[in-house]
Amino acid sequence: MNLSSLLLERESAGKPVTVGLIGAGKFGTMFLSQARLTKSLHVVAVADLNVERAHSQFKTAGWPVEQFAAPSFGDAVKQRRTYVTPDAEALIACPDIEVIVEATGIPEAGIKHALKSIAHGKHIVMVNVEADALAGPLLARKAKAAGVVYSLAWGDQPALICEHVDWARACGFKVIAAGKGTRYEPHYHQSNPDNVWDILDKYLNISDRKSINPKMFNSFIDGTKSGIEMTAVCNATGLLPQSEGLNFPPATRFELADVCKPKSAGGILEAEGVTEVTSSVYRDGRDVPHHLALGTYVVIEGETEYARRCFKEYAMLPDKSGKYAALYRPTHMIGLELGISVASVALRKEPTGAPTGFRSDVVATAKRNLKAGEMLDGEGGFCVWGKQTPAQHSLDEGFLPLGLAQNVKLKRDIKTGEQLKWTDVAYDANDFAVKVRREMEAAFGRRNVAAGPVL
Repeated sequence: MNLSSLLLERESAGKPVTVGLIGAGKFGTMFLSQARLTKSLHVVAVADLNVERAHSQFKTAGWPVEQFAAPSFGDAVKQRRTYVTPDAEALIACPDIEVIVEATGIPEAGIKHALKSIAHGKHIVMVNVEADALAGPLLARKAKAAGVVYSLAWGDQPALICEHVDWARACGFKVIAAGKGTRYEPHYHQSNPDNVWDILDKYLNISDRKSINPKMFNSFIDGTKSGIEMTAVCNATGLLPQSEGLNFPPATRFELADVCKPKSAGGILEAEGVTEVTSSVYRDGRDVPHHLALGTYVVIEGETEYARRCFKEYAMLPDKSGKYAALYRPTHMIGLELGISVASVALRKEPTGAPTGFRSDVVATAKRNLKAGEMLDGEGGFCVWGKQTPAQHSLDEGFLPLGLAQNVKLKRDIKTGEQLKWTDVAYDANDFAVKVRREMEAAFGRRNVAAGPVL
């Protein structure tokens, strides 16, 4: 990839790649742990509303105190140290920062920070996949028009899946399916921050429950995160969501090509060229051996007899017919790998995955019977989960994006499993995130949506 060589060239020139990180949570802290050790990568500043927590995260990541004690942006640049601030907008405006890493996980905040970064001529690495699912295609289009790069975050599964797809196509293979693994049982769609521990305790040994946010963690369990991440993949690669979303079929790593192929060929997919997430749990609750719970994969088709013969000769995990084969990555290292995206956007002006169209959406879907007057509590909460849905179907039906199903009141009763619509909630048409989303819908083909540009 030569990124390390390009970084060394910048180091030799005395011009390190300068970074501003917004959000000192788990992902951000993992990035910090490696950024300190990466030559020619200088984290000029970190913005977090809780400065005390951010200081603690630096210590957790192994930073000496003096290295993150710069008193100002200017001192951070001159002394090659890091400034910690609660002011994300000031960080974005700092002229000495090239790349903004947005890692808040809050859709509205992510959109706002991305737009401000673009306005200030900064490249943006969007760890905040929730914001990408809500308005990423528009943000990427605006970034390109401004001459900066908008990128998905390497280390997170969507960017790694995009790399699988790019590899396959660059090799001349037809992509049949791509996705990731997770732990799934059908009843997980009803999980909430109170009962999520009943699931987590079965396979994770978390002694200090105060160390994690159960609402955030629940979004991984209830199917929401899978829908969000596969939406990012579809919008970046041209793959499509299946009409009913994800099936979460159980599969070992060695069964990927047998399971993730079209029904017409003996698999479970409704068509080729789609996303799917496999489960590490059988429907009867037994664990799947050799599962892909933390990994990513792509299934390809061998379109010649010779290619199919090579699949077998080189142990490419072919299906029983020999026509399809799988390549997988067993795990992802989240923020520990994020430096790849930072270096790529700064040195090559290339994203590690970016939306090219609006093909997939994530729709708020009722976890239980909901009553008129209830306030929705968003991702990972008690009311709704996010279901991957074809974008055109979502627009045609007027479905409510999951990213806007927060702090809005229901206007009617909703049954369990029903996908909510814009007309079901009392939303504020002048809300910033609503306006950006409406602008994206207008920009990408929805008719009769009045939306003036936000930027």
